[in-house]
This record gives sequence, C-alpha cells and structure tokens, in this order.
Amino acid sequence: MAGETKHSYRELEMLDAIRRVGGFAKNSDLASTLNVSEETVRRTIKALSKAGSVARVHGGAYLVGTQSDPSFFKRIEQHATEKRTVAKALLREVQDGMTLFLDVGSTTSFVAEELRARGALSVVTNSVQVAQTLVGHNNNRVYLLGGEMHADELGAFGHVAEQQARQFCFDLAVLSADALHPKHGFLYLNRAEAELASVVIGNTDASVVAMTHHKFGSKAPHQGFLPHRIDRLIVDRAPQDSLAQQLESWGVAVRNISDEVVEC
Repeated sequence: MAGETKHSYRELEMLDAIRRVGGFAKNSDLASTLNVSEETVRRTIKALSKAGSVARVHGGAYLVGTQSDPSFFKRIEQHATEKRTVAKALLREVQDGMTLFLDVGSTTSFVAEELRARGALSVVTNSVQVAQTLVGHNNNRVYLLGGEMHADELGAFGHVAEQQARQFCFDLAVLSADALHPKHGFLYLNRAEAELASVVIGNTDASVVAMTHHKFGSKAPHQGFLPHRIDRLIVDRAPQDSLAQQLESWGVAVRNISDEVVEC
C-alpha cells in the first residue's frame, strides 16, 4: 500500500518486544530480551521514532497509540537530571535483603533503576515500570499489587491494592508526592494514590519521600498521611523559610543533595 511504513526485521522484532511488555520498555531490558547491545537498541529505537511508531523517553521507548497516557512518560523526562541525583542518594538508604515499597512516582522510577545495584530485595510496588526494572535481577523478589490499572500512572490502585499492601511489613517505604505545602504537608493529585500511601505508611518501619525542589510550596487536593509520619525527605535543593521550619517541626529530616557529593 502506498505510504505504508515498512520496517526492517530488527525493527519489527523491537516493536513486538515492546508490545509484549505492555507498550513501554527500557533500553536495557530490550537489549537483554533480544540479545543485542544497548547501542543497537538505541539505533533501532531512533529509526522507529523517526517513522512515528514509538516515542523515545529517558532510557526507553513506548508505542505510539497505546492505551498508556503519554503524560506518564513526559513526567519522567521532566527534571530528569535532578531526579537521577536524588535516586542515587536514596540508594544509600537501602541494604541488600530489605523489604521495600516503591510507588508510581516518576522519581521512584529512577530509584528503581539505582536499586539494581542491590540484591535479594523484596520489592512491593503498584508500578508496572518499577516491577519491570527489578524483576529477575540480582535475586530480587518483586510483588506487583493488583487492583484497577490507571493508564496515566501505569499503576494499580483501589481496594485490592490496599488490601494486598497490608499483608506486608516493610523495612522502608519509598514514596513520592505531587506537592509539598508548608501548611498541609505532602499532597497528591490522585485520591487513590493518596489512600494507598496512607496504607503503606502504616506498615513500614521507616518512610522516605524522594522529590525535586520544583514541588516545594505547591498544592494538590488530597492528603494521604500526616507529614510527621515521614522520617526523611531527600531533595536536590534545600527548602527555604516557612517550609524548612515546618519540616523541622514535623520531625522530618531533610537530606539536601546539593550539599553532598553523589557518585555518578
């Protein structure tokens, strides 16, 4: 047919691999699945992107026209350098063999990548991307919560996810939030995400929020937990004035990565 895009065998193989894992895949996973180098993956993805079959994002690609909301991948791309820095710093909080919860936040996706340096982890998550990143690697055990899938987050929420989360006892919960307000604390745009975070907080020995400074002072409609339930906030830039004072009053320890040397 005139005007029909013709793909090479390698490109068709790549498209099929991405389709089989739900429409999004990381370059490293594609390289492993197809037994090729990551450079080969990048070249093939670049060609598929030019043809309009996929869209490239940080470290991977997603199929154009899938049910997944492109805004999810766009959020990962925003402030990627800062998120990566925060994720590298958070790795210091995690030891081999720990039981962790990771949520669907874009910064948490970077945390999952860094956690590949640890082993024998038990990771509970409602994020498809986090599960894909860690499953089958370094003797990790990954538990993907059930429930209603939200396309804009590529994650599961609701009663089923909350009930399953209650069955675990976490050494550490790694959470994100959509806003950090000096009066109301950590806030979410999605009520279901806020409710799941509240459940997880009740089942963990320690809790960490990882975020970039771009969310300081902003608001969102839903509060999932009281701010004093958070042990540490890991950020790329120190909060100022009233927000810094409130965090101190809530007993939230702040790790400001800009004052640390983070190995890359």
